[in-house]
Amino acid sequence: MSGASQPVGRRERNKQLKLDRITAAAHELFAERGIDEVTTQQIADKADIGTGTLFLYAKTKGELLLLVQNSVYAEALERGRADAENIPDTLDAVMAIIRPVVECNRTQVDNGRVYLREMVFGDPAEPHHHEALTITGQTGQTGQAVAAVLCRDAQVSEADAATAARVVSAVMFLAMAAGVNVAASVHEILRDIRKQIAVLLTR
Repeated sequence: MSGASQPVGRRERNKQLKLDRITAAAHELFAERGIDEVTTQQIADKADIGTGTLFLYAKTKGELLLLVQNSVYAEALERGRADAENIPDTLDAVMAIIRPVVECNRTQVDNGRVYLREMVFGDPAEPHHHEALTITGQTGQTGQAVAAVLCRDAQVSEADAATAARVVSAVMFLAMAAGVNVAASVHEILRDIRKQIAVLLTR
């Protein structure tokens, strides 16, 4: 029995090692040049695999970007959630959740915009797209974190908090994706988001 399971273990380890190499190669090249200036062949060469093998893990550059960025966005959200726990003011706490996500998105502007585009228009059944929606989609972990902050107010029902959180997520998404904000700084985007959320919370 144990002898039969060993080949499967080796195969899984080899798959994970290849995935790790692909992720590291794509992360480095996308960070250096931006997604538009990188080819799948370059990523495959850097990961020391064939392009056919690469496409077994991600079919497009967009999916590769999601693979690379999802964990970074998840870490950013966790930082924001942790910061928000210690902030009593509702608006400040919501902004504490949003701030690291926006900062993550704007680390490389072109990559950030493609990430959002892939998340919205990609196949939600594809694992990397599904994970992105789980993290930053309107009903994903970001929205849930915002809803939890809004529910601190005893007068706000869970249903209303969830609805308001979806609006907050939409505001954040549009501010990051809008063409007019391509050259905007993180501070300017956050200021715009804060103004809109402040209006929402006063209603």
